[in-house]
Amino acid sequence: MTDFAATRARFRLPEGMIYLDGNSLGPLPVDAPARLETVMRDEWGEMLITGWNRAGWMDRPRSVGDRIGRLIGAERGHVVMGDTLSIKVYQALAAALELRPDRRVILSDSGNFPSDLYMAEGLAEMLGDGHELRVVEPGTVADHLTEEVAVTLITEVDYRTGRLHDMADLTRKAHAVGALTVWDLAHTAGATEVDVAGCGADFAVGCTYKYLNGGPGAPAFIYVAPRHADRARPALAGWLGHAAPFAFEESYRPAPGIERMRVGTPPVLALAALEAALDVWDMTDMAAVRKRSLELTGLFIEEVEARCPELVLATPRAPAERGSQVSFRFHEGYAAMQALIARGVIGDFRAPDIMRFGITPLFIDEDDIRRAAGIMGEVIEDRLWDDPAYRERGRVT
Repeated sequence: MTDFAATRARFRLPEGMIYLDGNSLGPLPVDAPARLETVMRDEWGEMLITGWNRAGWMDRPRSVGDRIGRLIGAERGHVVMGDTLSIKVYQALAAALELRPDRRVILSDSGNFPSDLYMAEGLAEMLGDGHELRVVEPGTVADHLTEEVAVTLITEVDYRTGRLHDMADLTRKAHAVGALTVWDLAHTAGATEVDVAGCGADFAVGCTYKYLNGGPGAPAFIYVAPRHADRARPALAGWLGHAAPFAFEESYRPAPGIERMRVGTPPVLALAALEAALDVWDMTDMAAVRKRSLELTGLFIEEVEARCPELVLATPRAPAERGSQVSFRFHEGYAAMQALIARGVIGDFRAPDIMRFGITPLFIDEDDIRRAAGIMGEVIEDRLWDDPAYRERGRVT
């Protein structure tokens, strides 16, 4: 069983704040500053360049990848860290398309994160060989799986609504027509139970600064199924994905297995902060996290709907169909969110009208949920959002 009181104590949270935005940026693990100080002082400071060998910096992307692999149901040795999520989407998608050279359709849905769609658009245009990004409604992906489709590109949890795709079912149906799958786990890694190996996923990618609490700009990860590991070619042939990086050969030879999906120099300091976060995850069981998440999201829906009849639930009501977030539609959603933030309830806004709240059991409990819903009731009922200052939009919403 997971002790959620113990995990809560492992995060730094400002006094009085109810932080419901861990689906956008997780809070600071208490141990992260000391971990970073140790790496900077004792490793970088004392070892300098010898730290690549003596401190194991060069191996860190694989060792951290295995720790994340446990949380997503991956086989050991098939997850590696580095770069950004968009780059990992590009690598996975390009590799999948090359494995299906006779097909031209990338199938995605309108609930996918725009950056994923941009990567797909750009790759299709660059290939210049008739490739097409086909975007359909989220609930109709299975209906559009035909023998034209080379690969599906799906974010498992819709970033706006929190709607959860059925990975096992869609993967099985994709494989039935000969298509491959790329799953974006940005809103599921650390939020729901994931079993990429058990579901037969071909590729999966994700970020670590949301539910995994790795910090702003924390590195992304990529998973390649064992059956593809020595066949998938990375579109970005970086020197650390080379079979012998320090032989400095003029031509690229891909490294065996997941190592070929490395591109550039490992972000050692960022990985150190992520390791501190993963120490907290080592205290958890994902089944317990998921059970607790559904309890808290259900309570939040119930409490908010009782106080705020003007808000329209955008998240599926059925527990099995949602991730670990709750979203409501409101015509003044941006201003209302700013009013909440001013009163210590931190969520975020997604255009055109979504008020989005991440429910993260590692540091959120029932009291937080009830207090947040009570403050929401006051903001909506008393029209506290109706202030010109709350309509002024910053660069990040």
